[in-house]
Amino acid sequence: MRKNYIVKSGALIFRVFMIPGILGMLLISSCKEKKKDHHDPGTVKIDSNLSHLLKPSNEQVVSALPVIKATYGAKIFTEEVQGIINYDARNEQNISSKVSGRIERLWIKYNYQPVKKGQLIMEIYSPDLAAAQQELLFIHRSGNDPVMLAQGKQRLILLGMTPSGISNLLKTGKPAYRIPVYSNASGYILEKTAAASVTAPQAPSAAAPSGGDGMSNMSGPASSGAPAPAAVPVAAPVLLREGQYVSAGASLFTIYSSDRLVAEFSLKAAFAAHIKKGKKFIFYKTADKSESQTAEIGLIQPTFKNGENFTIARAYLGNPTIKPGQLVTARIPVLLQASWWLPEPAVLSVGNKRVIFKKEGNVFLPKAVNAGITIGGMVQINQDISDWNISKNAAYLVDSESFIKMTENNQH
Repeated sequence: MRKNYIVKSGALIFRVFMIPGILGMLLISSCKEKKKDHHDPGTVKIDSNLSHLLKPSNEQVVSALPVIKATYGAKIFTEEVQGIINYDARNEQNISSKVSGRIERLWIKYNYQPVKKGQLIMEIYSPDLAAAQQELLFIHRSGNDPVMLAQGKQRLILLGMTPSGISNLLKTGKPAYRIPVYSNASGYILEKTAAASVTAPQAPSAAAPSGGDGMSNMSGPASSGAPAPAAVPVAAPVLLREGQYVSAGASLFTIYSSDRLVAEFSLKAAFAAHIKKGKKFIFYKTADKSESQTAEIGLIQPTFKNGENFTIARAYLGNPTIKPGQLVTARIPVLLQASWWLPEPAVLSVGNKRVIFKKEGNVFLPKAVNAGITIGGMVQINQDISDWNISKNAAYLVDSESFIKMTENNQH
């Protein structure tokens, strides 16, 4: 009896302690299930398959545009540049007045009037010249003093009289109140004020860069359009008039030789960096491409005008068949070193940076690249992008009112 009682008592105690434990486990399990099943209406679940669609459009773009890869190698391009034929300023001759006085007769009526050496240009009435002639006549009549007579003649020569004119003065005894001014060279004559504008270089005209969007028109010096040629010389009337007073030593006219001309071309800054003195090229009249001539660059002149930096390339022409003032087109070949190349539409100008869209997964990410010259519809890339899949047209991936956002992480 006692043994049965002990067994029953043990079983009873075991049941008493096990039942609360089981109930506790059930309660904890129930609480966990309730917490797991609880849904917060303020929390939004994001499907991982749609995460690439949730970033702003100025950081990444989802598109099905075709992709391309950059090509590598050295390339030879031929660039067409516009220019104009001008007079060679190295062979210019100046005509100045040796005396002060009044212009009595003027035979030059318009700029670029052809003249020959020894041709009469003007006559000037000068009181100083008249006084010097009277002094020489007085010395000649008062006595034959060779020293004073030689000094008097020398003074008249310095005032512009010729030895034959001095001899005629001593022979006739009548002073010449007008001093003639002759041309000292053959060529085309123009006023000194007009001559200054002949050699003045013209800045290249800015144009919207290709391959960009509407906002890319505001993008600084990333790309520049074709340079504008210099102004064509115009045969305008001279400003000097008969009766006008001139001072001694004043430069009045400039004569340019007609057998020595220069072809001037305005080059883009990026293209001019690859051009050197002695570079040979061909050029032809813009209006007539049937006849072409060869020349070589004789001077490369960096120029700053109207807030723009550009380069003037000059080719000196001897015995040219082309006339001054005619517009010409030059085809200049240039060899560019081996580098990576992309089509121009694949590169976007953003201020002073150049951007391409690299495909990573299902999206295109903007990447800043180190771009070089843009020529022949191709853009030079000075970094290794061989394994990049790049959008064929970058302009289609951004609208005209967007600003592309680039961080340090996606520039590399």
